[in-house]
Amino acid sequence: MVSAPPVHPVDAVPPIRQLAAFGLQHVLAMYAGAVAVPLIVGGAMKLPPADLAYLITADLLICGVATLIQCVGFWRFGVRLPIMQGCTFAAVSPMVLIGTTGGGLPAIYGSVIVAGLAIVLLAPVFGRLLRFFPPLVTGTVILIIGVSLLPVAGNWVAGGAGAPDFGAPKNLALAGFVLVVVLAVQGFAPAFLSRIAVLIGIAAGLVVSVPFGFTDFGGVGDAHWVGISTPFHFGAPTFHASAIIAMLVVALVTMTETTGDFIAVGEMTDRKVEPRALADGLRADGLSTVLGGVFNTFPYTAFAQNVGLVGMTRVRSRWVVAAAGGILVLLGLLPKLGAVIAAIPAPVLGGAGLVMFGTVAASGLRTLTQVEFKGNNNLTIVAVSVAMGVLPVGVPTLYGQFPAWFQTVMHSGISAGCLTAIVLNILFNHLPSKASSQTSAPAPVGVPVSRGEGTAQEAGDQRV
Repeated sequence: MVSAPPVHPVDAVPPIRQLAAFGLQHVLAMYAGAVAVPLIVGGAMKLPPADLAYLITADLLICGVATLIQCVGFWRFGVRLPIMQGCTFAAVSPMVLIGTTGGGLPAIYGSVIVAGLAIVLLAPVFGRLLRFFPPLVTGTVILIIGVSLLPVAGNWVAGGAGAPDFGAPKNLALAGFVLVVVLAVQGFAPAFLSRIAVLIGIAAGLVVSVPFGFTDFGGVGDAHWVGISTPFHFGAPTFHASAIIAMLVVALVTMTETTGDFIAVGEMTDRKVEPRALADGLRADGLSTVLGGVFNTFPYTAFAQNVGLVGMTRVRSRWVVAAAGGILVLLGLLPKLGAVIAAIPAPVLGGAGLVMFGTVAASGLRTLTQVEFKGNNNLTIVAVSVAMGVLPVGVPTLYGQFPAWFQTVMHSGISAGCLTAIVLNILFNHLPSKASSQTSAPAPVGVPVSRGEGTAQEAGDQRV
């Protein structure tokens, strides 16, 4: 009797109760970031509260649809890994500029639709660039993703950017309580409970926050029970050359960031991202971005916040994240449920975020242990790339005097560090001149020189 081949953990389907718990955990981890983009853009445009609420529910709906496309997949769309989708922060500044001076929401949506179509067309090109992402580059990028997300968690811990009590000791105490609960559950609870440590920590933090006045459920009563986003609610899209160019630059940035996220999740789940899978995932990003422009929301990309949750919980099933996508669809169709989730205090999310985002950085360090650092320039590549990635995070106004397109690319620490790592790796390890100057030394026994790589040391870097 022939036994069925084992199912890869990425494709395994957990029981329904675990799907719901793990999926809700992913939703809670990304909710604050998911609604931040419509809040920032709508607030900058001074939209009335009703329009802001509409933007948020539309965003949640398409977040869910985009996540389902990415995780479940159909034809050549979807990377089929546990990847959450959300609005990219790289598009915030250009969209605010377009919305306030260049034609309002219709101009934003016109440029978003064009950018989404461009991503679909360019996806196969990016799929052929994986040879430029050896462990040296991927480990560095994953490390930068984690480090650049930590200030987000820091803002949540302090009460949320712009909060009147920002940095109050009670906020830090609440975040510390959640952090302790998460660590205690993960370290000492049974296996199933340890995998939902973040969910338990957030629930415990919410219970504690209610009697101490952290939580305001006033918005729940004001929210509608049912809300459906209709295409082009704010008018037919308009197409302005300057807006389209700005959004095309954003598209290139998000494709670079998404590539790093895909590779990170592939490392964590033991399913290496091949060129075809990368192209399929980017193509899904493009389709979701087009849907965003049609259904009154914004460009979509892989959400780095949830990369850390995959690594921390070691739950690798893509169907768990698909369940999270289903929950987001419900939240988008039932605004009252979304209002309940929105009432979770920022310090509660911050306490959990410290663990999740730190896990991303630690995963990058683990990948870098595969890299040979003796007799080559790899240490310099990591050092300079991390520095370039941290600079815009530590000094947000660093590039304020540069052109808008340059700010779009370099303002994101993830894209700045990723581009630096790719360029330096090409300069030091791929150029023919570099190869010819170092291949005279005999390769170590048992270490083949990789095709397209210049040195025996670099060949060692490619061993995975």
